[in-house]
Parts: sequence; C-alpha cells; structure tokens
Amino acid sequence: MVKGVRGRARPGPRFGAGSEGVLSAESMSLSSSSELKPNGDGVGEGTAADKMATAPDAGGGGDGGGKSLVQKFVQIAVVVTAYWFISISLVFINKYLLSSQDLKLDAPLFVTFYQCCVTIMLCTMLGIMGSLAPSVISFPALKFDYKISREVLPLSVVFVGMITMNNLCLKHVGVAFYNIGRSLTTVFNVILSYAFLKQTTSLRAILCCCIIIMGFLLGVNQEDSSGVLSYIGVIYGILASLCVSLNAIFTKKTLPCVENNIWRLMFYNNINAVLLFLPLVYLSGEVGKVWDFPHLSSPHFWAILSVSGLFGFMIGYITGLQIKVTSPLTHNISGTAKACAQTILAVAYFQEVKTALWWLSNAMVLGGSALYSHVRRQEMTKEHAENLKAKAEEKEASNTLRSGKMISI
Repeated sequence: MVKGVRGRARPGPRFGAGSEGVLSAESMSLSSSSELKPNGDGVGEGTAADKMATAPDAGGGGDGGGKSLVQKFVQIAVVVTAYWFISISLVFINKYLLSSQDLKLDAPLFVTFYQCCVTIMLCTMLGIMGSLAPSVISFPALKFDYKISREVLPLSVVFVGMITMNNLCLKHVGVAFYNIGRSLTTVFNVILSYAFLKQTTSLRAILCCCIIIMGFLLGVNQEDSSGVLSYIGVIYGILASLCVSLNAIFTKKTLPCVENNIWRLMFYNNINAVLLFLPLVYLSGEVGKVWDFPHLSSPHFWAILSVSGLFGFMIGYITGLQIKVTSPLTHNISGTAKACAQTILAVAYFQEVKTALWWLSNAMVLGGSALYSHVRRQEMTKEHAENLKAKAEEKEASNTLRSGKMISI
C-alpha cells in the first residue's frame, strides 16, 4: 500500500499526471542549498518526512542503520527498477494514446484532463483510507478550501501549461526524440534562477548548459535531415522545458500555502487544473473529437487512459522514494540513465535507423545534464562547508570574547 507523508515537506518534482514527472538535476539549483547537511557519503540528511517529500535537497542515504547492506542494496535496486519502469511506461502509454494507429485520439487536452481527474480521485481515496486506518496508511486528510485553491492557482496555471506541452510534444515527436525535445529545462532553470531568484551560475555550470544546447541543436538538425522532424513538436518541447522550470520555482513559493505538504499541493493543483482544462477542452474543439471518437465506448481505451493517470500519480511517489533510499545526485544519475535506456528502447521498438551524429546529440544532452548535476552538487556541498566553517569561527570568536569579558571582571 502506498504510504504518504505527514509533516514538513519541501519543494518537489513535477508530479503532475500526464507529465513524465521526473525530478531533474537542474532543479537542485532552485532549492535551498543552505539546508543541505552532507554526511560522510556526501548525501543530504533530514527527517523521514523530509526525505519522503520529493525535494531535490531533501534526499538521504537510506532508511537508517537497522538494515543489512544486502537489504539496502535490494531495496535500492527494487526502487530504481520501479522508477525506471513507471517513468518509461508513462511515456510509451501517452504516446500510444495520442499517436498510435490503434487509438490515435487527437485530443491531448482531454487526455491530460482525465489524468488529472484520476489523480484527484486517488488523492481523495487515500485521504479517506488514511483517516479510517491511520496505522495502515499515512496520508494527510484532504478537505477542499477555496482560499487555498486560489493561492495555489498561479502554480496551477504553470502546471497546466507544463503537462499540456509535455503531451503535445510527445504527440508530434517520436519517443526516441522526446528526451532531446525537452532537454532545455536545465538551461531555462539557470536563466530563471537568475531572473527570479538572483542566483548566479558558475562558469563550469554554464559550460555544461552549452553542451546541452549544442546537443539539442545537433539533434534537431539530424531529425530534420532524416525527414521526420516536427517543428511544432520542437516548439512544444521548448515550451515544456520552460514550464518545467517555472513549475519548480512556483512550487517552492506555493508550498507554504499547503503547510509544506506535497500531497495536499498535488490535490489542490489537480483540482485547479481540471477547472482550467474544462474551457480549454471546449474551446479547442476536442469535445466534438472525443464524442466522435470510434473507441469511446471501448473498455480497452478507458483502461489504458486510466492506467496512464495511475502512472502519472505514481511517478511523484516513486521519485520521492528513490531520493529517499539513495540521494538527490544518485536520483539525477538514475534519471539520466533512464532517459538513455528510454531512447534505446524507443529506437528498437519502433525499428528506427539513426545516424552516428544523432546518437552523439543524445550523448551530449545526457552527458551535459549529468555533468551539470555533478557540478551543482559539488558547488552546493562546498558552499555548505564554507557556511559551517563561518559559523564555527563566529562561535569561537563569540566564546573568546565572552571569556575575555569574564577575565576582565
């Protein structure tokens, strides 16, 4: 049974139904680096609630010393495997819904709307179960409050843009190119971190972003050369990257409105999203498309659609769990490796033939992202060590001054 989180939580992942929901390395730059507490392994420490909260700076190295080394390895292997399976499956399921010859539902807004409805239903069910059997499942009680919903609304607007652009990008580009199409999130995070938070970025981190940009441009060039490039899909991918970056910033600002509880934020965010999607679905003409859809009465279609909503909900939980049993940096490495595996699987499954330069573009994007994660982690750890040293020196000076006063007396 899925267990939720009580207590304090920090900014989390892109946990929306319908989006890939992966916590990217670059979101570390939007987190409060001063709260990192590196232990002997260079992994941030925190309370159990902090660790389970899907926060880039909340990770920790496992569940404590009560487990044997073998048990920890098995647990990590199971969690990482589950993360890979859920994340990759969600991308392929959404692609099947939006572009397959069997279904090919030309209504991405409706698909995302339904996935948000599934998330609301699951949150409500878990909230009720948590109230009835708190010893079995720990999940916050969820009660709708109009004032809180209004405070969460700005984030919800960005959230709707993010998951919509993700699905629109996936609709127009292949799964193999999907990772490249949305690879500029790191770059936008650097730009927005400076624009909104006045955070400067080191030269090493900027060079990593340059590698990502060159990989993106090379990937677009190679996709165009093969004659399968969708320019509108690339535009949606760029907009998706921008929205992902904005979502991280707005999430950090909005969490206090819901008592820093990720699950409560997910609940209100998806309720607002459903209300925002209703006029969008109507104005886009998707109501008629859905009504005329030949598989509308098919149990297979609704089953696939419901599973996509379930996986969209689960990705938020499994992302936080992976951070909990490993670390933020390990999670980012896992996400990069997962993207590589996803690309290879897509090329093999759809029997696509790619050039050496196309594969090089993927390597540049993934390598640049991994290097950026590593550089940011080093910088945050160094900054934290300097803060600790400064506090120790300040304390020592204070004690010396106090001792001098006592001697003079």
